[in-house]
Amino acid sequence: MSKVTIQDIADALGVSRNTVSKAINNADGLADATREKILQKAVEMGYKQFSYVRAVAAVAGEEEIARPSPGFQGEIALLTTMFLGQSHFASLMLDKFQREISQLGYTLNTHRVTPEDLKSGTLPITFVPERTSAIMCIEMFDFAYDVMICSLGLPVLFVDGPVRLCGRTLNADQLYMDNTAGVIRFVYDMLDRGYKRLGFIGDYEHCQSFFERYAAFRGAMLMAGVEVEERFVIKANEPWDMQAPLSALTEMPDAFLCANDFVALVAMQLLSERGFLVPGDVMLCGFDDSAESRASKPTLTTIHIHTQAMAFSAVQLLMTRIKEPGLDYRIVHTQTDLIYRDSTAR
Repeated sequence: MSKVTIQDIADALGVSRNTVSKAINNADGLADATREKILQKAVEMGYKQFSYVRAVAAVAGEEEIARPSPGFQGEIALLTTMFLGQSHFASLMLDKFQREISQLGYTLNTHRVTPEDLKSGTLPITFVPERTSAIMCIEMFDFAYDVMICSLGLPVLFVDGPVRLCGRTLNADQLYMDNTAGVIRFVYDMLDRGYKRLGFIGDYEHCQSFFERYAAFRGAMLMAGVEVEERFVIKANEPWDMQAPLSALTEMPDAFLCANDFVALVAMQLLSERGFLVPGDVMLCGFDDSAESRASKPTLTTIHIHTQAMAFSAVQLLMTRIKEPGLDYRIVHTQTDLIYRDSTAR
């Protein structure tokens, strides 16, 4: 059987070769539905889906890669403080990430960092530096502990990270989703519709992404010349922290922008318990585009994270850091998109 090429897939779907190439290489500028249709057809026809190795070859003009497995190269250690369930944006990213690094000869092993580890500044007992090629950190927001990780002499990548207060940063590569464009778009869309009383819910000191979303909200309001009513800024992530400040409000803003979907859905429940209707009395927007955001009643307006693009970027950042440890540290943001649903349909 002859090798399936990008042109074969393009001919089968009646699209351009460039469109197929964008889908397989996870490039920007392509609708998710189109990308999925192309990838499904590629699998059906026997063309292997995108991999980091394939992307590197594509830069050199190679259309297919025919090379033996590189064999075992080492362990990528995932350090995290929590269980990354299906509702967490990183769960989908990690599925793709693990498939990609396995083609390069690496395994992904998860090591839970306990509260005791954080307090004592010790590594998980399952973590063995001698067999570790690189470290990826997710939900690791303790700055002092993260500095310790960066001192191990191993390549380190943070997917999100601690708040960079007072200009502090880490000696590591950092990967984020774009936390500003969708937030700014939402604020200006609301203002254009005549809704000027906007609020924010979320602990903006929890992590860098929450801080960037909050800063984008404040910045957009400032640039539009609209004052933020401080009573509509609720610095809380958990239900027990959110309940009192929400209950203290005698009236609601036009809309709350929330730090993520979990915060938005908790707020929706608490507001419902007080008799407020979403979107009738107050509109809500989350961030992440979790499965729960599509199943809630009403469905939640949110900001979609391209987890496939984040997985590709994570592989690229780690592999280049392993190869060239002396590279300058990089902070990368991947695209996000604002998605309107029923929670803002006024």
